[in-house]
Amino acid sequence: MTKIHRQLWILAGISVLVVAAAMILPPISQPADYHQFADQRNFLGIPNFNDVISNLAFLLSGGAGLVFLWRVYRMPAQTTFHDLKECLPYGVLFFSVAAAALGSMVYHWTPDVDHLMWDRLPIVIGIAALLSATLVDRITPAVGLWALPLLVVSAVFSVLHWYWTELQGTGNLNFYIVMQFYSILLIVWISLRFPSRYTRGNDVYQVIALYAIAKLAEMLDGQIFVWSSSWVSGHTLKHLIAAYAAYRIVQILRKRTLIGCQ
Repeated sequence: MTKIHRQLWILAGISVLVVAAAMILPPISQPADYHQFADQRNFLGIPNFNDVISNLAFLLSGGAGLVFLWRVYRMPAQTTFHDLKECLPYGVLFFSVAAAALGSMVYHWTPDVDHLMWDRLPIVIGIAALLSATLVDRITPAVGLWALPLLVVSAVFSVLHWYWTELQGTGNLNFYIVMQFYSILLIVWISLRFPSRYTRGNDVYQVIALYAIAKLAEMLDGQIFVWSSSWVSGHTLKHLIAAYAAYRIVQILRKRTLIGCQ
């Protein structure tokens, strides 16, 4: 067994233990005040205007990514991908980013559990697709492409499971937390352990850092709204920063080439 196969088996074993822990540990429930965002101002007849409209940034980032992939697909001499099949995880990623704009706009228009499901689905699918893309770039395309449907199905299940438990009155975020945050930890771990086959590989840490900053802004929603004298809330900033993180991926793909083909 090669070193890379041994590490993949270890990683698979750890992942099984993490999923088992999510099943065994007490459920983490949705905070009762989750839907009470700091900036609830209406404008032009749109409720929660800033949190709704700021989602257009996701539409721009996802759209830019899809347009870029379409141009690459039509370019015979492209150097972004060794094999065009490798663009599949990025296609799912950018489609999810664009879909997150619509899902989040619907949710913030009427914040409740039913609409939150449509907000969370594209987010966690996008993270799953980025994990698949990381496997493609740093392990082998075969492993990453094989994992893509499995990861997407797991992502969808994590949201549907949470939503079903909410309808039962219990609320269990365990699987959703695993699919979102454990997937990000896997992306970082794989990126540290395995070099990318492409240039600009280390730029992925910028994307992760931006997403972490976006999550911090989300946690400081009310405080940022007060600190900015009610100019902008933390949740609005979260949308803008996370959308820029997605656009950084587009920029990375535009600049990268297969190592050895510069």
